[in-house]
Amino acid sequence: MHPLPGYWSCCSLLLLFSLGVQGSPGAPSAAPEQVHLSYPGEPGSMTVTWTTWVPTRSEVQFGLQPSGPLPLRAQGTFILFVDGGILRRKLYIHRVTLRKLLPGVQYVYRCGSAQGWSRRFRFRALKNGAHWSPRLAVFGDLGADNPKALPRLRRDTQQGMYDAILHVGDFAYNMDQDNARVGDRFMRLIEPVAASLPYMTCPGNHEERYNFSNYKARFSMPGDNEGLWYSWDLGPAHIISFSTEVYFFLHYGRHLVQRQFRWLESDLQKANKNRAARPWIITMGHRPMYCSNADLDDCTRHESKVRKGLQGKLYGLEDLFYKYGVDLQLWAHEHSYERLWPIYNYQVFNGSGEMPYTNPRGPVHIITGSAGCEERLTPFAVFPRPWSAVRVKEYGYTRLHILNGTHIHIQQVSDDQDGKIVDDVWVVRPLFGRRMYL
Repeated sequence: MHPLPGYWSCCSLLLLFSLGVQGSPGAPSAAPEQVHLSYPGEPGSMTVTWTTWVPTRSEVQFGLQPSGPLPLRAQGTFILFVDGGILRRKLYIHRVTLRKLLPGVQYVYRCGSAQGWSRRFRFRALKNGAHWSPRLAVFGDLGADNPKALPRLRRDTQQGMYDAILHVGDFAYNMDQDNARVGDRFMRLIEPVAASLPYMTCPGNHEERYNFSNYKARFSMPGDNEGLWYSWDLGPAHIISFSTEVYFFLHYGRHLVQRQFRWLESDLQKANKNRAARPWIITMGHRPMYCSNADLDDCTRHESKVRKGLQGKLYGLEDLFYKYGVDLQLWAHEHSYERLWPIYNYQVFNGSGEMPYTNPRGPVHIITGSAGCEERLTPFAVFPRPWSAVRVKEYGYTRLHILNGTHIHIQQVSDDQDGKIVDDVWVVRPLFGRRMYL
C-alpha cells in the first residue's frame, strides 16, 4: 500500500517545523553573546571569553571612561567547538587576555569584531599581592531552570560586593542538553554577573557528557588542564580547584586520578612552603567527603571515594589535604548548606569548646550547593551527625571574606528569607609559617 501524497506533505511540514524549532532563527550571528571573565593567574590580567555563531576576529576594546572611545585593544583567538549531540551544533568560542591592567582599577570593555560588538561591560582588575581582603560569592548547582539565587547575586554584583565568583560545579542542568542549547541559555543568564567578575569554576557530575566537552570549551581557567584542575593566588589565599569527577567517571581514564593526585600533592607542597606570603590554603571540588543529607550520594558513605580514594585506599584526598594543612574545603553537589566542625577521619578537632574555629586542628568543610536548579533542594537526615555544626535547607549562597592572613569570614545568605544571613562564622588562625596538622 502506497501512502497518499498528502501524507508526505504533512511529514515534510512537520520536519520543517521541527528544524525551525531546533535551529537558530535567521542567519547565524556574528554578534558576541555569553560574555564572561576569568582570571588567568597572571597578576594584572583578565581573560574575556564569548561565543559567536560564525568565525570572526577576536578583539576586546577597553578603557577607563564609561562613555566615549575605548582606546586600548587586545586580540585573541577562537576555537570551533562542535557539540556531541545529534545536531553537531557549532559554536565559535573566543578568548582574549587583557594584560598590564592597573590593580584595583575599574575598566570598561566590549568584545567582538567589525562584524558585531557586544554591549559595554565593566570589571575591576584584581589587586596584586597578598595584602588586601578579597570578597567572594561561593555556590554550586546553579541551573538554567529555577536559578533561585541568581537575581540576588546580580544585585550584589551591581553593588560591587565581590571580587570574584567561585562556582563549585554543576551548571545549567545540563550544558549539553538540547544539543547544548541549555548551555547557551545558562551562559546568557549568568552574563550580568560573569561579565563583571572573574567567574572561576570546577567541574561537577552534570558536566560529564562527551567527556566534559561543554565545560572544557566554554570556560577559560588557568593552567593547561582544560579547567579540570588548577590553582591561583588571591590576596592572602592560595585557591586550588580540582575535579572530584575523575573518581567516578573512570571510563574517561583511570590515569586522570593519578595525574590529578600527583599535581595536587606538588601544588600543596609549594603552597605550604609559601605560607609566609599566602597563609591560607583553600580547596574547591564538587562532591563532598562528608555530608548528612538523606540520600545515597557518595558523601553519605563512611568510606566515600573522594575521602578515601579508589578501592578505599588509592589516591584519597582527606589524608593528602590533612597532611598539608588545607584550611578550608569548599564543596557543593548536595542542594543544601552544611558547615562541619573542623574534622579529620570522622573526629572533631575544634580549636576549643568556646572557640571551635579559632586555631582549629583540622580543616573546615563548607557544602554550598543550594543556588537553585530543577532538582530542587536536598533534605537532611533526621538526626545530625556529631561532626555537623549547621544545616540549612534553603536556597542561597555563601559569602567568603578573606580579611587577612589570620581571619576568614564565612556567611550563608538565604534567598528564601530575602537575603537574611543564616550562618555566620569566623575562622581564625595565628600566623606561624608552615601550617600542618600532622
